[in-house]
Amino acid sequence: MKAKGNSLTKTAVWILLGLLILGLGGFGAVNLSGNVRTVGHVGDKEITVDNYARELQQQIRSIENQTGETLPFQQAQAIGLDRAVLQRLVRLRALDNESDQMGLSIGDENLRERIVEIPAFQGINGGFDREGYRFALQQAGLSEAEFEVSLREEAGRTLLQNAITSGVVMPDAFAKTLVDYVGAKRSFTWAALNEVDLTSPVPAPTDEQLQSYYDANTDQFMLPASKSISYILMTPGDVLDEVEVSEEELQQAYEDRSEEYVQPERRLVERLVFGDEASADQAAAALEVNGTTFEALVLERGLTLEDVDMGDVAQQDLGAAGDPVFAAEVNDVVGPLPTNLGPALFRINGVLPSLNTTFEEARPALQQDIAGDRAIRQVEVRARDLDDQLAGGATLEQLAEESKMTLGKIEWTEASEEDIAGYAGFREAAAALTAEDFPKIDQLEDGSVYAMRLDGTLDERANPFEDARPDVVAAWTADQVMQALRAQAETIKTELENGADFESLGLTPTPQTGLTRDAVINGTPSEMLKSVFDAAPGDIRIVEGDDAVVVLRVDSVTDAQESTQNQQLLAQLSEQLNQQLSQDIFSIFSDDVVRRAVPLVDQQAVNAVHVNFP
Repeated sequence: MKAKGNSLTKTAVWILLGLLILGLGGFGAVNLSGNVRTVGHVGDKEITVDNYARELQQQIRSIENQTGETLPFQQAQAIGLDRAVLQRLVRLRALDNESDQMGLSIGDENLRERIVEIPAFQGINGGFDREGYRFALQQAGLSEAEFEVSLREEAGRTLLQNAITSGVVMPDAFAKTLVDYVGAKRSFTWAALNEVDLTSPVPAPTDEQLQSYYDANTDQFMLPASKSISYILMTPGDVLDEVEVSEEELQQAYEDRSEEYVQPERRLVERLVFGDEASADQAAAALEVNGTTFEALVLERGLTLEDVDMGDVAQQDLGAAGDPVFAAEVNDVVGPLPTNLGPALFRINGVLPSLNTTFEEARPALQQDIAGDRAIRQVEVRARDLDDQLAGGATLEQLAEESKMTLGKIEWTEASEEDIAGYAGFREAAAALTAEDFPKIDQLEDGSVYAMRLDGTLDERANPFEDARPDVVAAWTADQVMQALRAQAETIKTELENGADFESLGLTPTPQTGLTRDAVINGTPSEMLKSVFDAAPGDIRIVEGDDAVVVLRVDSVTDAQESTQNQQLLAQLSEQLNQQLSQDIFSIFSDDVVRRAVPLVDQQAVNAVHVNFP
């Protein structure tokens, strides 16, 4: 079967030629030594060593161009690039084999027209340059016959693909359903009812009603599984009274941290540097005369305010520019002033006053810091002895009596955060604690140390009625309120269906116009919009929330197809779905072609190619 083949475009030919000529930068026209010429066979088609090496080199260079970094071959193998290239060549050769069996190709005249139209093969007069053609292929390590065969095979694959994918159309219903779903609009009116809107308040419950509700809904009043844990705890604060800090140590600490307590005035400054004095003077004049702004000058230089922001600086940080900058007011722009980068304009954005904390003012904080650090070290030292005592058989209670460890108990659950459970380290250890674990000293985030013992466990269980009574009252009341709101909403629904309006029923309606499914209306039940879109025009619906009931009326329905924008979306989506379906069908066909072609890969030949990569 011959064809002149509009399917093989000039662009495809040009891309193919580029891959052939440029893809061999590391290989040139060099063939691998030895008798191995192929890395595999697919049907009657060979995958040549040069073709595999060329394609692999091209893919490596493509990634290097995208990342701007060299891609070593070992790393390329690690990401599976060599396997991906080989799989692609197997698929292409399987399609070539299928095209040959079906007799798909292009004629000699069609092939000639495409070759002579390639700019790389044209001379200075614009005509085909036979010598240039031969030389370009020679540089790529190809003969004319090999190049022309590759063009014919590419044409055959294109014809085969077009035959499979042409005319593939996804049913309209799919795209229309999607567009209708996202583009349909509803206009409706709604009003909310909550407890204050009840015609009669809910009466207080009797003991019998509460007990009955508790018995029927015990699962709402469950206590979580818990662990009864005894623990001992010693914090750095427990030993602070034993720590002494001398006056000399406090004074030395104050001097060591003088930069923290004594700071000169600082300014928040932006600096815009210019290449020469004339440019800086011109910018300063524009600020004075032309009414431009500092931001505009920055943008004209292709910069952002972040690029020129110096943060907070001291006067000595600015050198010769320090005095003028620190003499200026906030929001002033001064300069041009000399800097080590050239003349610059400075804008002052804020003033950080000087700080002068005296020794007496800093003394409490210094005392706390030094004593706190020493207390942590003391706790660590004592922890080793305490741990030895536990290992020797001492109990938590004994250590609490004989040391500064404090004994405590906790009913720990996964939600516990009180007291010692406020420490993340304790919570993690408590979750893993078992009856087989012996107490041992562990450290917490703030330097405290503790040990714990599991005394018992309790499974999830019902909270006794008397203990749960406040929760039962709240739950019963909420249930009664919702029942009353539901009944009142049903009455309103009937009245609206009989022609009444929201206002006449004492409601405050809220109209909504042209909302789509993804609209958000704060303070309404999450299922309200779903109910709106499930209803027909004129329908009255009731939607329940957590503590309120909404009554709504659907006023109108706007079909998605009525919008020009949605019609364009439908056309675009249909095209995308058609393309995706075509690609999926061709992928399935290609998989079958590969399977029937029974590919055979020579791994030793593949490894021989890999050896030539750096």
